[in-house]
Amino acid sequence: MELEEVQGMTSKLRENVQQVVVGQEKTIDLLLTAMIASGHVLLEDVPGTGKTMLAKSLAKSLDADFKRIQFTPDLLPSDITGIHFYSQQKSEFEFRPGPIFTNILLADEINRATPRTQSSLLESMEERQVTIEGETHSLQQPFFVIATQNPVESQGTFPLPEAQLDRFLLKVHMGYPTKEEGISILKRFKSQNPLEQLQAVASSDEMVAMQNVYSEVEVSDDCLSYMMDVIEATREHQSTALGVSLEEVKRY
Repeated sequence: MELEEVQGMTSKLRENVQQVVVGQEKTIDLLLTAMIASGHVLLEDVPGTGKTMLAKSLAKSLDADFKRIQFTPDLLPSDITGIHFYSQQKSEFEFRPGPIFTNILLADEINRATPRTQSSLLESMEERQVTIEGETHSLQQPFFVIATQNPVESQGTFPLPEAQLDRFLLKVHMGYPTKEEGISILKRFKSQNPLEQLQAVASSDEMVAMQNVYSEVEVSDDCLSYMMDVIEATREHQSTALGVSLEEVKRY
């Protein structure tokens, strides 16, 4: 796939998502950018701004497997990764994969789960694999996590630790729609849900191809030198408690 094809495919995906989501052009572009860069996105905003609708629209536009996990305090790590259960018919243990085995995962209100449950995403978001009872399972590609959290409510929530925040490439705030956008939303959803009629315009394999094109972009030595200057500045400046690591840069 050539760069021009990537640009054309990105435009198709953006236009398709906008058949459902009114406005939010910048947010859609950021989500597509993060996905092509093999990163993950944390959507932080109040309820009712269309976070779930946006994630579902992107998944349907890409013809990708989509799963949603509603994070709650009683959610266990095995509820996300999967379990081994004993099959009476086969008289042996079988693995039942959890919802993390998907292409696009919506971790809804991720900060409502305990740190133990949140940590079950660390390996998958970094290494695209899950280790369960000593056995490592590879995740299908592409693998893209869209997590949401409500910045207003703090009761019954657990702040995301630094290790978890480090797994996200972008933190995005959607914001409320304008008056004109609100009118368009009411008209668009008056008689039917446009998400139900949305058709895919790209495949998962094409997204993987776009990710490969991104990874092949050449970076000059001057640019690398500038990046290292910025990294070293974060380590030495008195206002920073923790500098940028090379692992964070290599990841993207």
